[in-house]
Amino acid sequence: MPFSDRTGYRLPASRARRELLAGLLATFASVGCGRPARPRRDGNRTVVTFWYAFGDLVRKVLLDLVERYNQSQPDVVVRPVHQGDYFEALAKLRTAIAAGVSPPLAHVVLEVLPYLARAGVLEPLDGYEGAGELGLVPALSQIGSFDPGAPRITVGVPLNRSTPIAYCNARIFQQDGVHIPTTWTELSDAAKTLTQRSSGSVTRWGFEVPISWWYWVALMGQAGGRLVEPDGTMSLGGAAGEAALELWQRLVRTDRVMRPPPGGDYQAWQSTSEGFLQERIAMMWSSTAFLRYLEGSARFPIVAAPLPRASRSSVPTGGTMFVLVRSAPEEEKRAAWSFVRWMCEPAQAIDWCTRTGYMPVTRRAVAALGENGFYVRHPNDRVAIAELEHAQTWPWAPDLFRVERDIVEPLLQQAVLTGRDAHEVMQEARELAREPA
Repeated sequence: MPFSDRTGYRLPASRARRELLAGLLATFASVGCGRPARPRRDGNRTVVTFWYAFGDLVRKVLLDLVERYNQSQPDVVVRPVHQGDYFEALAKLRTAIAAGVSPPLAHVVLEVLPYLARAGVLEPLDGYEGAGELGLVPALSQIGSFDPGAPRITVGVPLNRSTPIAYCNARIFQQDGVHIPTTWTELSDAAKTLTQRSSGSVTRWGFEVPISWWYWVALMGQAGGRLVEPDGTMSLGGAAGEAALELWQRLVRTDRVMRPPPGGDYQAWQSTSEGFLQERIAMMWSSTAFLRYLEGSARFPIVAAPLPRASRSSVPTGGTMFVLVRSAPEEEKRAAWSFVRWMCEPAQAIDWCTRTGYMPVTRRAVAALGENGFYVRHPNDRVAIAELEHAQTWPWAPDLFRVERDIVEPLLQQAVLTGRDAHEVMQEARELAREPA
């Protein structure tokens, strides 16, 4: 199973999450003690230790690119070190920063960026050579991914970026005479038609999506809501957030056309993909990051499609950003930046996205793929790019990470499993979100 942009989202227990969140800022306060003053070198080359959190296919692509970079020039050698999933890597980064032995380069999930920026542990990037000339796709850059309240100081450059898309088993859709749904109503109707039962048991589910914050944010946006209101109130979408939860409850508990949550975090993502490949699920939502893996593994044709709309079309963006750690030696940070800048060049950006399913992060890469006919030959890859027209920005809220992991996601899973009233659940989530961290 390949890494997806959410693979890092798994911890064995909510207690571990709380401990991670509670400890981050406190340990960051001790930044600076114990960090070697001299940069690491290998002969005449500056060594850049790069902590990453990819597995399987994406890991291979990344390591290939790192090796290519190392061979392309004589001044810098990047040494990638796998640090587990996103949460494990973040916990290790926290500890390393506190001890003053952090790597100069890492990548972190988008939603944690405001938190880390507030902690003052990320290097401002605007003054680095070529920073203003990367030509990033606006909706995938730090400024474009966050609302207008985000500071103009850049601390993250996109690495693996994605949107959620729909994956459809084209053979089953054709056999059952079902059109790809474009609205919530059509989604419900299609799921009913695609679901098969035998002796009262479901033998094939019409639809599945992990009960995850990311997909709930998509639904909330489609229903017309936003996470944070213009006055700063953490509304979690208000009625729209409740409508999103109610849709899941109806599909799972009332219509019984969507499989109940098979687990949380990575387990749910993995289980959904496995069910889809085994043709026990006719249609699923997942990240575009899974595209290359699914197309290469399926015994049936796959058609990718935009997510359906309610009152509007809306998707969140996901994935991670390159970050430089502020406390690292200056020479290592400059060397790390040379690698980040190289990764944003068209050749590398194109290689990365065409081999994984993630989106190209620069405008030049998108244009080149259009000009060379890639999107004509691979129309599924175009879906996520087209969805960026409807990408919703994240609030630049330091508590966003805590609200996602410690509050909303556990309550969503509980509500779908138990049928607890959606308004009551979301009201509890709003109250908890407004409490001081």
